[in-house]
Amino acid sequence: MSESVPGAQPAAEAALSTVPAEVALEPIAPPLRVTTGIGVWLRDLIISLAISAFIIIFLYQPVKVEGTSMMPSLEDQERIFVNKFVYRLEPIERGDVVVFRYPRDPSKSYIKRVIGVAGDHIRIDGGQVYVNGKELAEDYVPQEYADFRSYPDLVVPSDSYFVLGDHRSMSNDSRDFGSVNQSYIYGKAVFGYWPMEKMGRVR
Repeated sequence: MSESVPGAQPAAEAALSTVPAEVALEPIAPPLRVTTGIGVWLRDLIISLAISAFIIIFLYQPVKVEGTSMMPSLEDQERIFVNKFVYRLEPIERGDVVVFRYPRDPSKSYIKRVIGVAGDHIRIDGGQVYVNGKELAEDYVPQEYADFRSYPDLVVPSDSYFVLGDHRSMSNDSRDFGSVNQSYIYGKAVFGYWPMEKMGRVR
């Protein structure tokens, strides 16, 4: 026969009495997210800068035209984009407006129009250009920009191009420094973006 100890409580009751009637639950803060508002903005900015750098370094480069030798197609101080990758995919063609290092001083860059490619016979008679014996139609050279000098017949060397400025009477071009080797050509003028009224594809 079990005896009760004065002042003692049954084991189960004692155990229950040690548990508080109410437990205060503290709210658990949600884990911090890296992609907060400023984080997303910073990430997008970095990605945009990286894409822009890639485009400028490998694909397109903004340049400023200095001088009047390509008027009226391109004016002094006009801003254009130059495609630096296109000639890895396709050949340079007659009529292309190209940017190249000046053969007599590679630290300078020139922009001119390709008139003849390797193997072409070029002759200029009183300002009229002939390519392989055929008169070249040049609607990009208005009468007021024409030049009436003559140039003896020549054959464009291999891997080279005969280039002229559209403003014939104001251009230093292949008539002065000869044909340009392909290694000096680093881009094609493709799009004008400033001034706004000149915005559009370079022709």
